[in-house]
Amino acid sequence: MFPIDVFLAYTSACILLVISPGPDNILAVARGVSQGKLAACVSACASGVGILFHVFAATAGLTLLLQTSTLAFYVVKFIGASYLIWLGIKVIRNQNLIAIEPVKAKPLSSIFATGFLSAALNPKPGIFVLAFVPQFVNPALGSVSLQMLGYGIWFALLTSIGFALMGIFSTQLKNILKNRPKVLQGLNISAGVTFVSSGLAVALMKQR
Repeated sequence: MFPIDVFLAYTSACILLVISPGPDNILAVARGVSQGKLAACVSACASGVGILFHVFAATAGLTLLLQTSTLAFYVVKFIGASYLIWLGIKVIRNQNLIAIEPVKAKPLSSIFATGFLSAALNPKPGIFVLAFVPQFVNPALGSVSLQMLGYGIWFALLTSIGFALMGIFSTQLKNILKNRPKVLQGLNISAGVTFVSSGLAVALMKQR
């Protein structure tokens, strides 16, 4: 059902997507710097679960509904864009997403919720899953739904692992960022701008 050559090509494409800069891996890196490896791993797993949400939605046909129903598409788009923009403005105002000095530790449940919502409320991954994964599905090899789930779950797992590694290694940035408040401020502002930009990109998405 999953030919090795197709699977390897799919894995390579997924890895390129995982390492591409975006709000979700920035979250994992920020958690790693501010709160340590465990927080980074929790944020990474939350992003993976958010991807799983889109995978199951695409397999069930809900993403297709977003492509065909104007009302559903704009409702989801508005919610996702608003959340990302709100998160970005909050980061820019507070400038404590990436912090070196001791700050009040966020509960792991809050870190997970933020990571999950960042991925799940963004309709772009859902449209992407529906457009990308089926290119590797071959109806002649068995159930299309099972293949969609298999490839989708693997993508979610790679996302979690990749983001977790980024977050874990980002803990080493503390030594570099010490005594560099301007650099730290710039990183926080850049992270906030990334969230706002992602939200605006979602807001400008057109139904296909």
